[in-house]
Amino acid sequence: MSGFPSCPLPLEEYPTITMAHGGGGAIMRRLIERMFFAAFDRGELAGGPDAAVLALAGGELALTTDAFVVSPRFFPGGDIGSLSVHGTVNDLAMVGAEPIALAVAFVLEEGLPTQELWSIVSSMAAAAEECGVRIVTGDTKVVERGHGDGVFVATTGVGRVVSRWPVHPERIRPGDVVLVSGDVGRHGMAVLVARGNLGIASDLESDSAAVHPAALALLREGIEVRAMRDPTRGGLASALNELAAAARVGFEIRETDVPVDPRTAAIAELAGLDPLYSACEGRFLAVVPQEQSERALAVLRQHPVSAGAALIGTATADAPRVVVRTAFGTRRLLPLLSGEQLPRIC
Repeated sequence: MSGFPSCPLPLEEYPTITMAHGGGGAIMRRLIERMFFAAFDRGELAGGPDAAVLALAGGELALTTDAFVVSPRFFPGGDIGSLSVHGTVNDLAMVGAEPIALAVAFVLEEGLPTQELWSIVSSMAAAAEECGVRIVTGDTKVVERGHGDGVFVATTGVGRVVSRWPVHPERIRPGDVVLVSGDVGRHGMAVLVARGNLGIASDLESDSAAVHPAALALLREGIEVRAMRDPTRGGLASALNELAAAARVGFEIRETDVPVDPRTAAIAELAGLDPLYSACEGRFLAVVPQEQSERALAVLRQHPVSAGAALIGTATADAPRVVVRTAFGTRRLLPLLSGEQLPRIC
């Protein structure tokens, strides 16, 4: 590696990037901590929230950025265009921010049909209008045929923080409860069916949607939300493990209380996958004080995107880990996987 600075990763473990490095699991976490944190971290990145909160004169702004490489680009319930908008505004909402504007960058592959690009761009415009945000700037690059996969999209979002208190995992305390805004695992299984690998038909659609109306309603109703997280790559299980590590608490989840659509469960069983690790793109977790849980659920259920909200577990004083209490009364660990069980779902 002559000519390069010394790499902070143990190169004998992974001398090259693998698909697992983008999967949302333990391998990706090590890459972020040992590579990106080592190079960039000045305290802002620690804890890993979905967006950064910047203190400015007159208030606080939130900033987030994301890239989208979903395959296939069109799937039941959405496409890479609408997904890029939903994913970005959702990340802003997870730190208590109302989305204001987006920037977008396209990496296009030579040979991409222009009609397909127009469909993606139109979908993105419609999603932005529905979310109440403007797409205000961007960039376009084209790579040679065979050097991309049609189109990749990168978005940056800025939002206005509306929460009166920090929404951050460090505020989670034992005894707090975990709410989920709806059924989990739907997006990952919808994308899997769309790929045609299973050879089955299903009317299951992705849950891709903007969650900020419901998430911000909690804050505006005075619910003291400790932390929020959208369970994208790695699903509910990975999101809970990330919160546990950042908050230095445990979580105990009741399996029978976690909402899973029967179609999601059936597809996951057929594919040998666990729906608790399957991605969502229109759901979020909220950790709130136990005494405010019923009121929080009532607020969430007033919004279509979170009408199926449920209380699924509790934060504990145990070591940072996630435990599931099964339908049989036994307990099992829900660890962070090494990689994503289904890559390129967002």
